[in-house]
Amino acid sequence: MAGGAREVLTLQLGHFAGFVGAHWWNQQDAALGRATDAKESPGELCPDVLYRTGRTLHGQDTCTPRLILMDLKGSLSSLKEEGGLYRDKQLDAAIAWQGKLTTHKEELCPKNPYLQDFESSQGVLSSDGVWRVKSIPNGKGSPPLTTATTPKPLIPTEASIRVWSDFLRVHLHPRSICMIQKYNHDGEAGRLEAFGQGESVLKEPKYQEELEDRLHFYVEECDYLQGFQILCDLHDGFSGVGAKAAELLQDEYSGRGIITWGLLPGPYHRGEAQRNIYRLLNTAFGLVHLAAHSSLVCPLSLGGSLGLRPEPPVNFPYLHYDATLPFHCSAILATALDTVTVPYRLCSSPVSMVHLADMLSFCGKKVVTAGATIPFPLAPGQSLPDSLMQFGGATPWTPLSACGEPSGTRCFAQSVVLRGIDRACHTSQLTPGTPPPSSLHACTTGEEVLAQYLQQQQPRVMSSSHLLLTPYRVAPPYPHLFSSCSPQVESIPVFGALCSSSSLHQTLEALARDLTKLDLRRWASFMDAGVEHDDVAELLQELQSLAQCYHAGDSLVD
Repeated sequence: MAGGAREVLTLQLGHFAGFVGAHWWNQQDAALGRATDAKESPGELCPDVLYRTGRTLHGQDTCTPRLILMDLKGSLSSLKEEGGLYRDKQLDAAIAWQGKLTTHKEELCPKNPYLQDFESSQGVLSSDGVWRVKSIPNGKGSPPLTTATTPKPLIPTEASIRVWSDFLRVHLHPRSICMIQKYNHDGEAGRLEAFGQGESVLKEPKYQEELEDRLHFYVEECDYLQGFQILCDLHDGFSGVGAKAAELLQDEYSGRGIITWGLLPGPYHRGEAQRNIYRLLNTAFGLVHLAAHSSLVCPLSLGGSLGLRPEPPVNFPYLHYDATLPFHCSAILATALDTVTVPYRLCSSPVSMVHLADMLSFCGKKVVTAGATIPFPLAPGQSLPDSLMQFGGATPWTPLSACGEPSGTRCFAQSVVLRGIDRACHTSQLTPGTPPPSSLHACTTGEEVLAQYLQQQQPRVMSSSHLLLTPYRVAPPYPHLFSSCSPQVESIPVFGALCSSSSLHQTLEALARDLTKLDLRRWASFMDAGVEHDDVAELLQELQSLAQCYHAGDSLVD
């Protein structure tokens, strides 16, 4: 890989974060394979931002995510905690030992057919501990998913996906996976359910030291560390893990960007009273504490509400998905995430994580909303101006932060990315002498089209925009969500946005109102996990203060 990257270290905290992360890393892996293909021009996105290079004990070059992930006991299925690229040093020590040796072998979880098919296409881990990779162009990246002479790969079905590792295509570094053994992923007992439990995990010397050691390992090999992106479950105890991790990063790496993506799975189920109350409390505590220690926080959810009132999941005109399936929801959120993070992952861009956060979070507005159009509609023969004009005055993207519809709200600042539009479609191809039907049709570049469109939609709003040729890959194991597309679709155009919006005023105030209605005596188990009544009172004050940051826009709607 080329030098000069502005590196980012990713923390992935929680099981739904694992689902989003698996889709995210699969996309990076697919892009990495294309970038190393000699037939393709250099990519617009720099893989070095997210990936690190290394070498196995046997001298083989490796390329793995710069990633630390935390999950609970029983969540890995057949994935090994130490990964498969490097030989276990403990095993080497055992082999060197000349005395008696007793081996206790744990029954392995069976791999689903998709992972077996993936591994057979990648290579094999031989008995001597060497990962023998099959022939790949230039010796890097993933092999093509199909060729003219090879069978089509298996597509994972919803029934075969139990945990996120069931569809992860990427080999992880041995220092990536950190398991929290004191809590269980499966079953009703021993669950990490409450914010206070999560906070206490990283107060224990064992887990705090383990996280710090892994952070130092990755950070010390970086030439220019931009900062950290945290993918963190908000609905359960991992909101506390994320808050404590963000606080640790802020203390140890002052001046670096910390952008947190607070993840929530599908909508509420009315019959689960305790789970819904815990979800409300964890989300509120998580947002407030993460905002205090992050440069920027963005909740991501396909649910219609962050509060107690159930709302239907958001609707995408061109997608057919099941909101009850984490495999589906996480794919959509990962698509949006990969698009809105483009500004600080470009090969050449003045925008860093800190710059992006500063632009969006002025005046204390450190919580932002996200939205995306998946896929971006561009009919055959249409130009970008034609397509944008079809939206009229409506907001072009579907909201992804459970903060309600953006119509009728004020945007204070926004960062927008449109990707996957062929250069020939960027501008209108009018016959000479034909009057342009709009000012967008008179623009001479795609960048000008996009910038002028945003200025028309949100006058006097600070906007940053990027237009990329690179589409988003949706080849297997991405689920087939496209109701009007053929099963062979491999990439799509996506329109994504981050926005500091007055919609957060109503959302955060609604969270505070829901909290004031709770009789905390009924939820003593949540309080027993490490939260005091004074903490809840302080939370309410901070939520209301945070909501007030967005109040000024309510009377200024254009």
